[in-house]
Amino acid sequence: MPVQKEWTDQKIENIVGNLLRAGVILSAVVVLCGGVLYLIKYGHVPADYRIFRGEPTDLKSVSGIVRDAFALHSRGIIQLGLLLLIATPVARVAFSIFGFAEEEDRMYVAFTVIVLLILLYSLIGSASEV
Repeated sequence: MPVQKEWTDQKIENIVGNLLRAGVILSAVVVLCGGVLYLIKYGHVPADYRIFRGEPTDLKSVSGIVRDAFALHSRGIIQLGLLLLIATPVARVAFSIFGFAEEEDRMYVAFTVIVLLILLYSLIGSASEV
């Protein structure tokens, strides 16, 4: 009797689809919660478009965003949701490496590692320029 592989293309596609779906839904819920908190606190304040106020310095780093989100600051929660949205495709590529490795498909592992490195380089490179 032939040995059946646990990891098939269909199983990996299902997991990747669920991973993407869960990441987008989670980030949307986090952004929505942050938006509701923001509107509760600042919704009644009239907008002043004459003065530009840039992003606070604590929201320019991942650690600052996480710290503000856990302190229940609305802008930090919104930013955390956006970070989760950005992390979703990166997690998909990382999981694909695992899936291809389980299938023992070295060529796709190599290509996917290259894609992951390019993604990480672009994210880290753009973050260091800010």
